[in-house]
Amino acid sequence: MRGQALLSVAALALIANANPVERRATATSCTVTEYSSIPSAIAACTDITLQNVAVPGGQTLDISKLQTGTKVTFAGTTTFGYYNWTGNLMQFGGKDITITSAVGAIIDGNGQAWWDGQGSNGGILKPDHFITVKATGNSLIENLHIRNYPTHCFSISSSNGLLMQNMYLDNTAGNAPNARSGGLPAAHNTDGFDISSTSNMTLRNSVVLNQDDCVAITSGNNVTSTGMYCDGGHGLSIGSVGGKSNNNVTNIYFTDSIVLNSQNGARIKSNFNTTGFISNIQYRNIAVANISIYGIDVQQDYLNGGPTGNPSNGVIIQDLLFENIVGTAQRAADDYYILCGAGSCSNFTFKNVAIIGGGKSCNFHGTGSPC
Repeated sequence: MRGQALLSVAALALIANANPVERRATATSCTVTEYSSIPSAIAACTDITLQNVAVPGGQTLDISKLQTGTKVTFAGTTTFGYYNWTGNLMQFGGKDITITSAVGAIIDGNGQAWWDGQGSNGGILKPDHFITVKATGNSLIENLHIRNYPTHCFSISSSNGLLMQNMYLDNTAGNAPNARSGGLPAAHNTDGFDISSTSNMTLRNSVVLNQDDCVAITSGNNVTSTGMYCDGGHGLSIGSVGGKSNNNVTNIYFTDSIVLNSQNGARIKSNFNTTGFISNIQYRNIAVANISIYGIDVQQDYLNGGPTGNPSNGVIIQDLLFENIVGTAQRAADDYYILCGAGSCSNFTFKNVAIIGGGKSCNFHGTGSPC
């Protein structure tokens, strides 16, 4: 009997060692190496390492219901299988959570499997977002190195008190055409950080190398984006605003950032014949270079995702500050472009703004306008 008991104990030990959820020194700490073990780790642990996890096609890496105070660390390389669908590939959420990575860790979205030059505008089905975030309390997301995401990288909504920092988003592999993109860059609609219905958030000290907005805020209050390095995309944006469930954007601060080789530098856009409220937006200490469309852009004429040249005045835009914005635009671009609806823009202030190289077109000026 004693031998059988020892054999049983040994067998149980082998089974435990084979389990892809490995408990570490404490009862709330574990390492996950298999996608299927993530739910049990979330239920049992508050210090979770995701080590070389391969997410199957058609599945979501869902850590949106973390226990309060949980820390998740990505280690090794996280990968995603292809599937013809529109589901999100990752979901983050919880209160007072920390999501970070070990040194050298990579999150690779396998964007090449979906890229066709059309992004979310058409073509093959693609994930709606790479990562959705709903975080509250003193939550922190930092030090993630993400590459090759299919479309919109981060969609941050219904969050409060979130800090995101030291992020590196690299979609440069999507700059080149592929067999499906008709000579266009293969990656499209690859926004870095989309923020909506979020308050008291800071995004700082991060790099975005992509083909669309570096940061786009469509609704929210008291959001700061600072220390950003944006290359290849559409710049630092408010909007488009109007026609959504939340159309208020207030107290937004873009500061101390660099925007290179992008369509726009600082951009605010609202949708035609909609209503909304945009107030106290500040762009300060922004360097731009090789801008191809607009250095500074405020326009109220978006319809079906593009400008029409015919503005409407249902979205109020007031109390804008553009300060210490300098750099260059291409000859075919506009250094400054402002197209407001009748009576809907007020109290624009420009201080030490000097973008050169292109033209200018403004139907509203404000204090110190360079246009």
